[in-house]
Amino acid sequence: MTFITLENINKTFDQVDVLKNINIEINEGEVLGILGRSGSGKSVLINMLRGIKEYRPDSGKVIYNLAICEKCLTIEPPSKESQTCKCGGKLELKTVDFWNTDRKIFSAIRRRISIMLQRNFALYDEETVIENVLEALGDGDYEEKLYAALELLEMVQMNHRVTHIARDLSGGEKQRVVLARQIAKNPMMFLADEPTGTLDPQTAEYIHETLLEGVKNKGVTMLITSHWPEVMNLLADKVIWLDNGEIVENNVSDIVVENFLKTVPLPKHVDEYKTGGPIIDIEKAKKHYYSIDRGVIKAVDEISLKINEGEIFGIVGLSGSGKTTLSRMLVGLTEPSSGEINVRLGDQWIDMKVPGPLGRGRIIPYIGLLHQEYSLYPHRTVLDNLTEAISLEFPAEFAKIKAIEVLKAVGFDTNYAMSILDKEPEKLSVGEKHRVAIAQVLIKEPTIVILDEPTGTMDPITRIQVTDSILKARQDLNQTFLIISHDMDFVLDVCDRTALMRGGKVLKIGTPNEIVPELSPKEKDEMLTD
Repeated sequence: MTFITLENINKTFDQVDVLKNINIEINEGEVLGILGRSGSGKSVLINMLRGIKEYRPDSGKVIYNLAICEKCLTIEPPSKESQTCKCGGKLELKTVDFWNTDRKIFSAIRRRISIMLQRNFALYDEETVIENVLEALGDGDYEEKLYAALELLEMVQMNHRVTHIARDLSGGEKQRVVLARQIAKNPMMFLADEPTGTLDPQTAEYIHETLLEGVKNKGVTMLITSHWPEVMNLLADKVIWLDNGEIVENNVSDIVVENFLKTVPLPKHVDEYKTGGPIIDIEKAKKHYYSIDRGVIKAVDEISLKINEGEIFGIVGLSGSGKTTLSRMLVGLTEPSSGEINVRLGDQWIDMKVPGPLGRGRIIPYIGLLHQEYSLYPHRTVLDNLTEAISLEFPAEFAKIKAIEVLKAVGFDTNYAMSILDKEPEKLSVGEKHRVAIAQVLIKEPTIVILDEPTGTMDPITRIQVTDSILKARQDLNQTFLIISHDMDFVLDVCDRTALMRGGKVLKIGTPNEIVPELSPKEKDEMLTD
């Protein structure tokens, strides 16, 4: 039964057409995948279906076929037609023009739609995990709600964290609790906008399995955007391929995914690069935490490694292996429990354990760091984010030239780079914001660049462009890169050497091809897609 019909939808932001003549029919219980590179219009379409006011279509209609109780305004999918409502009224089939209907109907429809957004952890930070899920279950018998909440947390594999305060969870754990909350709302439609784009493969698999078990297999209509083709094949019945706001193809998932992947270029072949001497020297570095419930946590456990000047060095491992903690120790954001961390500045070695302008403060300006949870200044333009907001004072015209060049380095073409300079980050897609954040690091021309999960929100084409930009930056500027990643395929494309971390320790250092045989079956399954 047809549930949603989009008729001739058009949407423009800042005189740029982001959706062009979109026509789709979505059946009840169907999972529609939306595939496309960053900026193609995927998130705009999701937010339009959710009823976010900024995404009201400029023209065209979003039509919902619904079973509605006139007595209490209960909203159900069309298959519930003629059933008795919980209030005693009757559910009657009605066709609703979503963006032009009565405000009460509009709000009632919105309440029946759940949504998961990229990098948006909508939780009550000061409440426990179980309290967050109980709140989403609404009114009812407390004991029944408690059992339901525990069942949902088990489904998302978070039943070992029920008493933890939400703010203390990792990003991946927060996303799983968000998913449990959204399923708890018993939606008639579930919208998932790149729900696993920033997560490590293991956590992403938890999310995918839960979407399969808790949403698709229960017959809930779902729309999901993703740049992971395997997600489309796993979850979607049909897929539309969006490019520059237009539907390129609308077909069953495997056909669309196959055709989309044909457009993904291979990375450029780069001859072996001759690196210099050591620029980073880590000796027996440790970082131990103490927890009342878990005792001693060895996040980093006596690690020693040297990284050479001009090298692209990867650190790989599953979530919780210690990768990010090691990178934070390297830039002085986390103090080591013991050991030595030294970084070379010119001919002098700087002890990163020593704070202040005579210690690590001397070299911090020459280290660029992209956090996994990066942030841009929301009320500054892209140009400001790349220059003034990070204390780079250029003459106006030179600032634009410099900004355009660095945006081109992370995959934007010249015309598009020029068109976004005066936009605020909220006008960009999440993938575009990710690339701007990388550009913000590169524009300072740091000697050492640390990128923590740099491919998290990227579609395959952009991923290749970023690979090429890293190789080009190393070639042109002799920059040294430290890549923290769970994406072994990306590491194989870009890194000279790689360290495999597991349980806080470095198990092996070698070329990426030498590391692959050392991966455990679980690591291969979760870090390799080829």
